[in-house]
Amino acid sequence: MAKGYESNQERVRMIASFGKDLARRARSRCELCETTGVKLTAYEVPPEPKVPDFDRCLFLCDRCREQAENPKRFEPGEEWRCLAQAIWSEVPAVQVMAVRLLRRQADSQNWARETLEQAYLDPEIETWADQAE
Repeated sequence: MAKGYESNQERVRMIASFGKDLARRARSRCELCETTGVKLTAYEVPPEPKVPDFDRCLFLCDRCREQAENPKRFEPGEEWRCLAQAIWSEVPAVQVMAVRLLRRQADSQNWARETLEQAYLDPEIETWADQAE
């Protein structure tokens, strides 16, 4: 058990080491909702590779992180219109999370369904977004 704990802690440290670079890339804003002036933390977009990868991490506020980590507790609504912008990000991990969160509310929010219909995504992004969370 200690070995698993240690390897998990090492993974957490590696992801945390991306913090400065993530802050630079995100311009110290949440990469999904663009909120500033709040605590931002690194989030690894599932499925996680064996070794943490900077390109598979996001810098998220607590609200976006909570919704990303807990799909069953996702609360759809107008406040997620920010995803219509995020889906066009140049950062693949941002696109993947935007697609996943838009899909969670496409049945109840017309704007989310329309955003997904209008988006063009590279096949690699589509495949990653389709992978189990």
